[in-house]
Amino acid sequence: MTSTAQPAGTEGRKAQPDHLGHVIFITAAAAMGGFLFGYDSSVINGAVEAIRHRYDVGSAGLAQVIAIALIGCAIGAATAGRIADRIGRIRVMQIAAVLFTVSAVGSALPFAIWDLAIWRIVGGFGIGMASVIGPAYIAEVAPPAYRGRLGSFQQGAIVIGIAVSQLVNWGILNLADGDQRGVIAGLEAWQWMLGVMVVPAVLYGLLSFAIPESPRFLISVGRHDKAKEVLGEVEGHGVDLDLRVNEIEQAMRREHKSSFKDLLGSKAGFLPIVWVGIGLSVFQQLVGINVAFYYSSTLWQSVGIDPSSSFFYSFTTSIINIIGTVIAMIFVDKVGRRPLALVGSAGMAIALALEAWAFSAKTAGGTLPHAQGVVALIAAHGFVLFFALSWGVVVWVFLGEMFPNKIRAAALGVAASAQWIANWAITATFPSLSEWNLSGTYVIYMIFALLSIPFVLKFVKETKGKALEEMG
Repeated sequence: MTSTAQPAGTEGRKAQPDHLGHVIFITAAAAMGGFLFGYDSSVINGAVEAIRHRYDVGSAGLAQVIAIALIGCAIGAATAGRIADRIGRIRVMQIAAVLFTVSAVGSALPFAIWDLAIWRIVGGFGIGMASVIGPAYIAEVAPPAYRGRLGSFQQGAIVIGIAVSQLVNWGILNLADGDQRGVIAGLEAWQWMLGVMVVPAVLYGLLSFAIPESPRFLISVGRHDKAKEVLGEVEGHGVDLDLRVNEIEQAMRREHKSSFKDLLGSKAGFLPIVWVGIGLSVFQQLVGINVAFYYSSTLWQSVGIDPSSSFFYSFTTSIINIIGTVIAMIFVDKVGRRPLALVGSAGMAIALALEAWAFSAKTAGGTLPHAQGVVALIAAHGFVLFFALSWGVVVWVFLGEMFPNKIRAAALGVAASAQWIANWAITATFPSLSEWNLSGTYVIYMIFALLSIPFVLKFVKETKGKALEEMG
């Protein structure tokens, strides 16, 4: 998908107040894809132990079922842009909504473990598509003066989706009297957890019929009159619509469609700046953040906490995730990207060290002493908070800003692919590593958090306040 450049002469142009409400509705509808992205990524957390017992699968096999969705994510993200350029942004949203719906139904009614894995991959396609199409569409319909704030809807929707999935899981577990395999209306609790996503998936699909196609896509296929109509709806009819169409056309003609070949350097394979982007993406995942969202219920149960409490703690960490994300959105343009990243790395390292210490006291009976249990809970919430207020947001800001214009699209694709691969590696290895040594596993994540500090200091340049044209 082509990147969105801000046309000359649009800086400071604002939608009229009577149009801004309509723009917010359009943005919120598109951001439902982000909500489903977060929901589908995290909902499996509540079903892990039940799936293990239902299908009598070991840690390694279970990890592959959990992580396999990330294969679909990578493919969906890699193909969404090209598909959207051919058939439009709205059609891609509708495809993603169908994939989410089918995945929810299939995951709720599997007849074997491999069957569940297939539906997980289908859901992964939807996640990958939503991760690309939402931000791109919002950037293309948002008036320039509001683009940054409206663009934050996507990240906000993701963390809200994570929190809501944990709240729903907790509610379903309580209906099943605390038993993940307890039967409710003929289905086990974990099946309801995975199936409930049908509701927001269908809502996403319905909302996609209520919002307009991107003006940029309409212009690219020669539908100039329709593009003017949409521009009038989102920017106000006081805007010179012919001028706006001409500005967008000129910006599209100036854009360079980068390819993988453009990223290659003379010595180290990729250009140095591409390696920096890959490094940021990989460090973001190697600190173990997705363990908190995929396995937290299992983790707390493994140290003696009852299922209902473990689900509640998963929900509270999701709320902390939202709070941290809001903090990052407030400060990322005020204090800069590098300071937030460094503070986050230091905070995560300390929190992970405390978790490693606490889990080292795990008794032969699989429980933690009271003091260590309290420390583990506080440290886990602290880890999520420091991640959310730093690397959770900052990495995406860096990746959107740090690359030169001529390679931005291709470089961002490579960096995002590296992130999915690192995410898969952490997700697939945690169950086996935790069985080997839970405390040692957190020491490994702590080491990566510490290594990210010199990486940022030496290789990552501040992008705050710089125009995209200054990146090189």
